[in-house]
Amino acid sequence: MSGMTQRVLVVGAGLAGCEAAWQLVRRGVPVRLVDIKPKSFTPAHRSEGFAELVCSNSLRANNVENAVGLLKEEMRRLGSLVMEAADACRVPAGGALAVDREGFSAYITERLKGHPLVEFCCEEVTALPQGLSIVATGPLTTAPLFDAVSQRFGGQNLSFFDAAAPIVTFESLDKDKIFFQSRYGKGTADYINCPMDKEQYEAFYEALVTAQTAQLHGFEDDRVFEGCMPVETMARRGPDTLRFGPLKPVGLIDPATGREPYAVVQLRQDDAARTLYNMVGFQTHLKFGEQKRVFGMIPGLEKAEFVRYGVMHRNTYLNGPELLEPTYRCRQEKELYFAGQMTGVEGYVESASSGLVAGINAAHQALGLPPVVFPVQTAIGALAAYVSTPGQSNFQPMNVNFGIVAAPDFKFRGRREKNEGLARRALDALQGVLEQMPECLKN
Repeated sequence: MSGMTQRVLVVGAGLAGCEAAWQLVRRGVPVRLVDIKPKSFTPAHRSEGFAELVCSNSLRANNVENAVGLLKEEMRRLGSLVMEAADACRVPAGGALAVDREGFSAYITERLKGHPLVEFCCEEVTALPQGLSIVATGPLTTAPLFDAVSQRFGGQNLSFFDAAAPIVTFESLDKDKIFFQSRYGKGTADYINCPMDKEQYEAFYEALVTAQTAQLHGFEDDRVFEGCMPVETMARRGPDTLRFGPLKPVGLIDPATGREPYAVVQLRQDDAARTLYNMVGFQTHLKFGEQKRVFGMIPGLEKAEFVRYGVMHRNTYLNGPELLEPTYRCRQEKELYFAGQMTGVEGYVESASSGLVAGINAAHQALGLPPVVFPVQTAIGALAAYVSTPGQSNFQPMNVNFGIVAAPDFKFRGRREKNEGLARRALDALQGVLEQMPECLKN
């Protein structure tokens, strides 16, 4: 391995690209990591660091009885840089794994820029690269590269819209109207709750569904992915949709009344210093002035200071089942891998997992080793299979879930027992993969 000189190009320093680069250099394969930042930014990005979290700061559930929690544990066992950074930069969020987004980005940036096998270059890639490479430019791939991908693969690209939630300062909240509490009193009280009575909710609802939205440019319609739907779009589905969704009050008791509120808006800690909180489930593309007006109707947020308003941006993804192998390598271009949301995975952790798989396999290809196809009994393998199995109709982005994992081959009595069994089986299967890797390539 010491004589290995081939440098692998990784395009994009988001979660997937950073994870892919890390898996390569861990195996002694030098990397040229290219990103347009800090010279240029996409509409959703603001900071200069790698692995910027542009929407929520939560990586979702952390226990292995949940599919995304299992995926995290699998990634930890595979030496994931993203999981190392997340665990190091964790902030309180009950049973979820949330991070200080600036600390998280800084951690990953420092680890990669400080690695002797990583060469970083700030430039825009406008054509599909030649040689062994991984394209992980994310859902906001710039127009020239997107056009190159579209032309090369016959227009088999789709697009949808994604939205980011607003962030407010803690000091600007009315502390007399809010309370810290976890649902059913489970775990620590990490979420801020803004309770609404029926009259307050109905006034807020009416303002929300009639508020002005920002104009979308360059797209033929306003399609959205169900898993990241703008709050105003969700509200238009019916007056009670929000009350059974992000504003559900179930399991919360307002200490001021001793009763369950009619509706509750929750805020989640966004930084380690507990100075910033994001509005859970409030991804939006309302105009900025409308956000301040409408969200200011929420009890406790009347004078809220918005350090980031919600924004709407384009997401693009490949028709993975027709184009990709379960290693995330392109079927038509044997030295080209894709990773991240552009493959059809959805979510921070899922994007990083695709980068991990692509990075491992690009390293194996560079070293003349056989590819690693993770078993469909694992979360990481099931996700890779989902985006690469041909014959799917109406392919849509997917978060990891136990529904895509291979069906149980054991008996169980309930959902919890089933999920526990699936997690044990997955980690056993992953151990089998690790044992088959050359000793020098194991975590």
